[in-house]
Amino acid sequence: MNSPNELKEITRFLLEYANRLMGSGVHTSRVIRNTRRIGKSLDVDVKMSLFQKTMVVSVCDIDSMEVYNEVGIIPAFPISFELNSELSALSWEAYDNHLSLETLWDKYEKIIAHPKMDPLCTLFLVGFANASFCALFGGDWTARLIVFSATLIGFYIKQVMQKKKINHYLVFIVSALAASLVASSALTLETTAEIAIATSVLYLVPGVPLLNGVIDIVEGHVLTGCTRLIQALLLVLCIAVGLSCTLMLIRNSLL
Repeated sequence: MNSPNELKEITRFLLEYANRLMGSGVHTSRVIRNTRRIGKSLDVDVKMSLFQKTMVVSVCDIDSMEVYNEVGIIPAFPISFELNSELSALSWEAYDNHLSLETLWDKYEKIIAHPKMDPLCTLFLVGFANASFCALFGGDWTARLIVFSATLIGFYIKQVMQKKKINHYLVFIVSALAASLVASSALTLETTAEIAIATSVLYLVPGVPLLNGVIDIVEGHVLTGCTRLIQALLLVLCIAVGLSCTLMLIRNSLL
């Protein structure tokens, strides 16, 4: 049987754990499964209410039936599939080996303290990925090089603006505008300019929120799913605004 203080500490850990998963781009059902799995290993029953910005965790001791509730604000973290995988593995390790709360905290802190990928490495990988999209849609080598350069500039601007905590909708508009403007230089060359301009902004497409929104709706978390889809569609609209500004500038310069 867990004492009231132990129940409070368990709730605090589960809220922190679930917040990290939810904020890192994990769909709602997986967050609930992983959190409840850890709760079972600690002999508590976990009930959760998840929204886009807040989360309520209710922990009930199986023996004493004492209940403790806590509400937390879900922060926004960078999407990391490696982190999400390690945190999911931690839930299974806790379930299989019945880890103590202190051990869980130690392992959790080591996972989140793991060094992230270098931003410069991420920058070049995104550039190569977007150039590959250009090739996939039929762009020639000149267009691929232009898209690669445009992505480097656009994504670097995105990194700098995010570091300064500028509104992410504005970040998407400016990044799309910068990348498409650089890609519009393809119009002065004998290359597949239309493909270069169109694919220069694909690195901004919010694929994970769109996918998670659909998964949440299919699995019954309609409110969270719709919220994620709306936010993702707003980001797509921001990309369209940035690209439209470039096309307007090109049109005016040709007149």
